[in-house]
Amino acid sequence: MSKSTSQKLKLYYLIRIFQEKTDENHCLSAQNLIAELSAYGICAERKSIYDDIECLLQLGYDIVNVKARKGGGYYLASREFELAELKLLVDAVSSSRFITQKKSKDLIAKIEQFAGPYDRKQLQRQVFVAGRVKTENESIYYNVDRIHHAIQNDMPVTFTYLEWNIKKELQPRRAGRKYRVSPWALTWQDENYYLIAYDDDDEKIKHFRVDKMNRITEFSNEKRKGAEAFKEFDIAEYTNRTFGMFGGKTQAVTLRFPESMVGIILDRFGKETDIRQLDDGFVRARVHAAVSGQFYGWLTGLGERVSIMGPKDVRDGYVDFLGQIIENYEKGR
Repeated sequence: MSKSTSQKLKLYYLIRIFQEKTDENHCLSAQNLIAELSAYGICAERKSIYDDIECLLQLGYDIVNVKARKGGGYYLASREFELAELKLLVDAVSSSRFITQKKSKDLIAKIEQFAGPYDRKQLQRQVFVAGRVKTENESIYYNVDRIHHAIQNDMPVTFTYLEWNIKKELQPRRAGRKYRVSPWALTWQDENYYLIAYDDDDEKIKHFRVDKMNRITEFSNEKRKGAEAFKEFDIAEYTNRTFGMFGGKTQAVTLRFPESMVGIILDRFGKETDIRQLDDGFVRARVHAAVSGQFYGWLTGLGERVSIMGPKDVRDGYVDFLGQIIENYEKGR
């Protein structure tokens, strides 16, 4: 490396040394910095080091000079991310179901590079990927990227949708026949990524698990549909009433439950839910839910003190749902 070239790279390597080898408990003296630069083939003198540090300070790098007979020197005081923020990111990545174990490890390794050299061990202790149930679709990264691209460029997409079979293998649904949809939004709910789209064939809004979408193809010469359906679409309301309850006709349902369970209802349906106090220590709430077997199952999990007040067809449907469960047990199924 010529002297002129090495000098041009000097500041780059100097800040790299600060990032990789210093923190508030580990300083490097000017002589130490000269030795570290020499490992990159760059010659430096003590005076030039002082000038270079002054340049880095002017560029906005927070380099602190600790004056002490022993252990003194310079260190990088602040970084782009605080350690607590990096721990939060590592936790989010490692616990996310939609990111594969391999991708989780790769991402965490990259996140660690934002930490100081002696803080990385703390991030390693945050990792709990091993026993977590995670997706097996390695193309999840690229699926999300393609969908974002299609949304930004107003394009429809096609894809095959996968489902598990008895052999624990992912196989295409509908005998491999492709879905054609107009993507409008991505949402993260119940630890999974979902695409919210307008189904061009059925002419209605649907949602799909992104990690189960395969072979996504964009149509750059066509425009997506569903603009009218999404004109006043509320993603938060849609996910609150739909995800975890799957399909079903959306209806206004009145529930009766103990006051101690108000938080459960608000967590599911939002703070705008109409809730009124009753005379018997109970409350009633009017919610909008996608009424289906999944909704009834969720309701059953809340226990015997929760009941449907109306409408009658939803209440009767719930009674039939519970009756079928009892009948199956009585028949020994």
